[in-house]
Amino acid sequence: MTRRAELRNYQRELHYFQIRLGIASVFVLVMFGLLLLRFFYLQVIQHDYYVTQAENNRISLVPIIPNRGLILDRNGVVLAHNFSAYTLEITPSKAGELDEVIGEIAKIVEITPKDRRRFKKLLEESHSFESIPIRTRLTDEEVAQFAVNSYRFPGVEIKARLFRHYPMGDMASHVVGYISRITEEDLTRIEADGLSANYQGTDHIGKTGLEQSYEKVLHGTTGFEQVEVDANGHAIRTLQHSPPVPGDDLVLSMDAKLQEVAERAFGNYRGALVAIDPNTGGVLAFVSKPGFDTNLFVDGIDPQNWDALNNSPDHPMNNRALQGQYPPGSTFKPFMALAGLELNKRKPDYSIRDPGYYFLPGSGHRYRDWKTGGHGTVDIRRAITVSCDTFFYGLANDLGIDSIHDFIGQFGLGKKTGIDLEGEVSGLLPSVEWKQKRYGQKWYAGDTISVGIGQGYNLTTPLQLAHAVATLANDGKAMRPRLVREIRDARNGTVRALEPESLYTVRLKPENIGLVKAAMVDVVRPGGTAAASGYGAPYAFAGKTGTAQVIAMKQNEKYDERRVQERHRDHALFIAYAPAEKPAIAVAVLVENGGHGGSAAAPVARQVFDYYLLGKVPAKPALAKADDGEESEDD
Repeated sequence: MTRRAELRNYQRELHYFQIRLGIASVFVLVMFGLLLLRFFYLQVIQHDYYVTQAENNRISLVPIIPNRGLILDRNGVVLAHNFSAYTLEITPSKAGELDEVIGEIAKIVEITPKDRRRFKKLLEESHSFESIPIRTRLTDEEVAQFAVNSYRFPGVEIKARLFRHYPMGDMASHVVGYISRITEEDLTRIEADGLSANYQGTDHIGKTGLEQSYEKVLHGTTGFEQVEVDANGHAIRTLQHSPPVPGDDLVLSMDAKLQEVAERAFGNYRGALVAIDPNTGGVLAFVSKPGFDTNLFVDGIDPQNWDALNNSPDHPMNNRALQGQYPPGSTFKPFMALAGLELNKRKPDYSIRDPGYYFLPGSGHRYRDWKTGGHGTVDIRRAITVSCDTFFYGLANDLGIDSIHDFIGQFGLGKKTGIDLEGEVSGLLPSVEWKQKRYGQKWYAGDTISVGIGQGYNLTTPLQLAHAVATLANDGKAMRPRLVREIRDARNGTVRALEPESLYTVRLKPENIGLVKAAMVDVVRPGGTAAASGYGAPYAFAGKTGTAQVIAMKQNEKYDERRVQERHRDHALFIAYAPAEKPAIAVAVLVENGGHGGSAAAPVARQVFDYYLLGKVPAKPALAKADDGEESEDD
């Protein structure tokens, strides 16, 4: 019995074993089947995909940054160019504890406090996987010193970079502008424009001025190299080379020497000047004082210099010529005179007796002239020459604000000129509709009186004033202001000229424009408000002075600049063109808190004319600051 039980149990166990073996065999076969299917999928169906991936791992695509185009003045003077230098750069994600790493690096090459501050600022603005310069412009000796110790510093490497340099420093800084490191905002804009591929490997982009406006022209086209690499990422050989296309050069209409004369003429005063060729619209000089050293931004500006520029009471970063908005003051009067003549509100022989004030009919308000006691008998020509407020108060009231707006707006005031710089503002030439929309208020006759002498709601930029006087000098033919005259292909030197662009022509009767021009010539002759600036000039020129209030005065209160803080004093303005008989240059000058147009702004214009027409370089600035202002017989 015992032997039967043992035999029966053996047979049962053998049966169960065979079942388990069968199940295991099926499982193994299924697994092998799945593995074979996976192999088939990878080796056959996905063959092309993985071949491409393997090729990409073997081949590295390296961008080659193009040389940025140059910026030159009309005579070939270089305003912006490139040079190559070595930088020492840290990739934060690979370098470990940054303070310790920088401390060790400083034992090999000099790292100044300024370098550390700049690195910290750039670190805050960059991604951790981007390399950030800790030292720029290394000497050959410093490159060699670090190279032998480079194994100690993972994530730190020496790179060859192209640097931008601005030889004139702070001169023409608001025209040329500067480049600086690409930010997240820049990247978003680059991607939106579909230019991501062309900016591979590029760290810098134009931020202001022509560097920004002509970024696409100056940047060029990025080249690429296909490089075969080994498993460690080391280059073995170059498979294909697509060279970069350098950016084109900009040739300006601006004269660098004239720009220098214009900037120095201001001395230590703040202000702006724009000089235009009225026949072409070419900008000959474009000044915003004070300027700033554009080279500070190329490597990444350090916080100390950044704070100094941003917190300066002189606001050197503000482009006064393009974005500063000021009341035009009495420079508005020649255009008012043209409006009166063309709209038949005044005849050439019309005259008034100026008692030194104007009563607005039906209001009881008296508006005083700048000259106590008035100017006596004044016709339209003399009203411009001596800048008689009383005459233009009455003319403004007779014209009405909408007629003023519509006629004078033709000269470009109250609207953008379309110059080839970004950031231009439109100024303000008010109207009934504007005040209703802006303030929800009706327009009053008293508002018109103030506008008639360039005050009140009136605001203009120095660029707009220069454009307006250039249009007047050109007998009503308006040309678009432009800084760039030619674009030169850096590869073969071929030049593409940017033809002058005529915008429109203001219809003016020859006798009316002739009368106003003659009056503007009288302004710089004996008896005129800028007679001192016209004295001894071997050429005839035409101008108009202006003064713009900074702080409002009470009705009939006498302004005394000696009792006013310097930054609360009136702005001085002057518009002019020369030679009077055949205008070749038109200017608008603004001297912030300069006082009177005749004594502060007109001398600046005279130095500009003397250089441009005679080649005369002034021995000293036209302006020198004094502690107290002086009264002068101008407006």
